[in-house]
Amino acid sequence: MKSSRELLELDKILSLTASYAVLDESKAALEALEPTEEIEEARTRLAMTDEATRLLFFLGAGRVEYFPPCGDKLERAEKGATLTCAELMDCGRMLRSVRVFYDSVTALSDESIRLFRGLAERLVFDRGLEAEIAAKIVSEDDVADTASERLFSLRREIRLLGERIRAKLSQYLTGDDRKYLQDGIVTVRGDRFVIPVKAEYKRSIRGFVHDRSQSGSTVFLEPEEILEMNNELRSLTLDEKEEVERILGDLSKRIGRIRAALETSLALVSEADTFYARAEYGYALHATMPALNAKGIVDIVKGRHPLLDQKTAVPVSVSVGENYRFLILSGANTGGKTVTLKMCGLFCLMAACGLFVPAAEGTRLCVGSVFCDVGDSQSIEENLSTFSSHIVSLREILRHAGENSFVLIDEPGGGTDPEEGQALARAVLSALMRKGCRGIVTTHYGSLKEFAYETPGMENGSMEFDADGFRPLYRLKMGEPGSSNALAICTRLGLPEETVEEARGYLSEGARAFERTLRAAEESRVRAEESRARAEELKREWRERLGALEREEEKFAREREKFLASSKAEARRIVSERTARAEELLAEIEEIFRKETLSESDLIAARTRKNQMQKGTMSEEEAPIRAIPVEISSLKEGDRVYVGSLQTEGTVLSLSRSKQTAEVQAGALRVKAEFSDLFVPSPQKREKAQVRVTQTLSDRAAVRSEINLIGMTTAEMESELEKFLDSAVLANLSEVRIVHGMGTGKLRAAVHALLKKHKRVESFRLGKYGEGESGVTIATLR
Repeated sequence: MKSSRELLELDKILSLTASYAVLDESKAALEALEPTEEIEEARTRLAMTDEATRLLFFLGAGRVEYFPPCGDKLERAEKGATLTCAELMDCGRMLRSVRVFYDSVTALSDESIRLFRGLAERLVFDRGLEAEIAAKIVSEDDVADTASERLFSLRREIRLLGERIRAKLSQYLTGDDRKYLQDGIVTVRGDRFVIPVKAEYKRSIRGFVHDRSQSGSTVFLEPEEILEMNNELRSLTLDEKEEVERILGDLSKRIGRIRAALETSLALVSEADTFYARAEYGYALHATMPALNAKGIVDIVKGRHPLLDQKTAVPVSVSVGENYRFLILSGANTGGKTVTLKMCGLFCLMAACGLFVPAAEGTRLCVGSVFCDVGDSQSIEENLSTFSSHIVSLREILRHAGENSFVLIDEPGGGTDPEEGQALARAVLSALMRKGCRGIVTTHYGSLKEFAYETPGMENGSMEFDADGFRPLYRLKMGEPGSSNALAICTRLGLPEETVEEARGYLSEGARAFERTLRAAEESRVRAEESRARAEELKREWRERLGALEREEEKFAREREKFLASSKAEARRIVSERTARAEELLAEIEEIFRKETLSESDLIAARTRKNQMQKGTMSEEEAPIRAIPVEISSLKEGDRVYVGSLQTEGTVLSLSRSKQTAEVQAGALRVKAEFSDLFVPSPQKREKAQVRVTQTLSDRAAVRSEINLIGMTTAEMESELEKFLDSAVLANLSEVRIVHGMGTGKLRAAVHALLKKHKRVESFRLGKYGEGESGVTIATLR
């Protein structure tokens, strides 16, 4: 009998998860992982996966660094074996990986990372040993010259001696003995420097033959005079080898001494790597962390089977185990019943392994024993037919399932006589109900659908089917059974129409009536769902429009209030400017009349300032228009004119056309005015309807968005802050910064009290970090 793990394809999910692991040990551990039946262990696994997700994708922690398996190397090192350079490099990578993982976790200040920090704090590593291996082992077959002082000295001597030997042998290559040589090169045979000599001349050079070529035409001869030098070189080479062995042995012993601690660290790092792999697989699936329970409750919100294409899979919501114990799932063939059933069981096993599931937030899953009878498990070797294999599976389920076990059965009673199969299915369901189990059963049996209606603790559900398009919709509908639509699907799959019609004729009247009723109910339900969806869409659309209108109305009201406030502030400014100007002119007039004697120019200056005051306060209806110059050629004595510089009317007494001036009597004053200063006087007041007022304001300086009140008294502060807020409102600023300092807090309290009462202040707050904190208040204006 296949296990639930195999039937629900958990092995495939774990294999996919293992592909995200870095270490070989982690991959093997994930592929062999067994779902736990202990809810606390499952919650711990999920919490570790959640922390791994935050570490990788939100806190920027790095993955576990790769290193080859080192278990056998550590064991050999502990037993006294000397590891090779390559093996020591692997151990160095392991030490680095453990250290890097430790640093990446413990360096974070996020207090929510508790489990990973606890795991990291149990790690043992040796920074000094790691650094020594990195410094002394330069490749998989060589030790650095600087690994020890003696090795450095030996290799230096070897190089110098080798150069001396080559220099000595080069004399043979260039001297009289050159004619005896086969090639003009120096070579090495058996760690000794030799020269290639023609075989017929081997006695012409005194020395020792160490080797000959395959053809026999060349012998490799060591001249007698470099024998001692080669012996010395050989001795130095042996000393070098011994020193290298000593260095490797020393490093190996240090690793062997901490073997037990390192193996514990390896296991911990490998465990962390498995959770990083689970986090990456969940992130790729857009999966979420489910809530767990031990009561057999499964409530999946918009779940998608992880082995389906996540872009095209239709999300399915399923709930079972809380309001009812068993869900009887019916509907069309190829409609998604079996996929839905397997998804529910697979999600429970995934959660028990610490894996997130591809479903929406709010998904709840049970932890405990999951039993499954899905698919065709017939076996030729065990002499089991389809029906027999199902019976064996049901026997094991009934034998081992208990209270709160989650049971999944795909079409019980299949593979035999339908009447007997239906009876068997009802009996199995009744037995499971008595045991207190929960689960999902798929079926095409009408009597089983009726049984779900009659039995407390059971609920019907169906996979929806589009009868018009002859296609499944892969949506689950709770509370109603579904029609199998077998004949409709046969038509869709291309079975001859006449064959399908003949099959319909063989149906009993009761079966035809039942199918028609179910189909009509299903069609009505689908239409009702579509209508409801359209109504919801319209409701959402109108709600959005209404919200947009309300936002526009609020925006208009705010703009209106800003405009009114701006107008009031501008009016106050104009009145203030006019008043200040009037006081200035009045002061100038008083200054003139303080003189003991007044000249004619003093009187003209005083009258001019008086006229300026009248003009500044004159109403728009009273302000005359003096824009038409007089016609000089027709100007004569006795004409009425308007003198622009005096801003008053007068009578022409005399003219001097040569000097372009005229003597004018203006009240008690007699003045000389240039022709260019004379204008046609207004004959009468303008009609009110014809008044046009143009107000030209000088450009104002840019309004600052910050005011500094530090050092002011409360009274000074109130005056300055009021002016500042009026200017800010006039400039349509939405936010201002008020600097009051920290001090005793009295000035800050006074500022806040004024802001609370001010009509144009919508809200205010103390500054954040980087804004001045409690020494600054940020105010938002209406």
